[in-house]
Amino acid sequence: MKQPAPARPGAQSLPPSHGVGPTTREAVTHGSFRASPSDPHVAAREVLLGNGRRLPGPNASHTPNDGPAGGDALHREVTEQLWQRGLAAVQLDEPLPHDRFVALGGFLGTAVPETDPAVQPYVEDGIVLNLRSEHAPTPDVSLQPFARNSLSLHSESSGAALAEQPRYIVLMCVAPGDDPEHAMTVLVPMREVARRLAPHTLELLSRTRYRDRPKAPPVARRVDGHWVFSFRDFLDQELQWTHTGPHTDGEAVNGALRELLAAMYEPEPAAGVRWRRGLLVVIDNTYYFHGRTAGATAPPRSRRHLQRLRIR
Repeated sequence: MKQPAPARPGAQSLPPSHGVGPTTREAVTHGSFRASPSDPHVAAREVLLGNGRRLPGPNASHTPNDGPAGGDALHREVTEQLWQRGLAAVQLDEPLPHDRFVALGGFLGTAVPETDPAVQPYVEDGIVLNLRSEHAPTPDVSLQPFARNSLSLHSESSGAALAEQPRYIVLMCVAPGDDPEHAMTVLVPMREVARRLAPHTLELLSRTRYRDRPKAPPVARRVDGHWVFSFRDFLDQELQWTHTGPHTDGEAVNGALRELLAAMYEPEPAAGVRWRRGLLVVIDNTYYFHGRTAGATAPPRSRRHLQRLRIR
């Protein structure tokens, strides 16, 4: 099935075509969802993110760092791949120097500042986040990107207003660490998740949003003819939600959320990025969920180091 083409980098994204506000015939229902150990996605998540499956990697093209066209060739290659599949994977001879990495982000759009106080020791120029695997597994959500935890599947900044959500996540490998078979970045196409869901489930999700983030978009919305999700697997934490529409039992909404999670963790067609020095990956946040498998159990002899830009 051919994937609809994402917007070319730098283009203005169209507003979502499915937004629902209360009317005289609609009700507002509040509820909460917490995953149960018996939910189907829990075991599937452990297999997918616990290095229990060998995931195919996305095809990566090779682009020399210092070809005759310089950065223009890389920009064209990234643009073309994003246009074709909502994902770009390019193997460079060496990681880009800081100024060219920032310039690539500027070509794609506007970099989102890294403002979380907990990550400031890892930030350069306010926008480049250095993801180094320095910590043992930790329940501290702020430190998990720098630890050996797995990271649950999510869309980036799912609780933010649409204007504040990044369109692209740019990742570049500076050092892969000891074992590239661990701590892989996992990619799950949203179109395949939507294909597994019943129309009634998608309708329920299109009228449901995070309760404590009133500016966040619905969990599911239609954009340019395809379904886009703003959603994070909250693991065993409670998700409080608000549903706007014809009177709906809260269990129906919770059932839709369980179906969504089960579809996200289906074994096919997830892909896993095995990081190599100089590998550059750009993810369209409206086309893929992403997460990370667990790191190696023993402390690594050499730490993995990725750099990240988030681009509006």
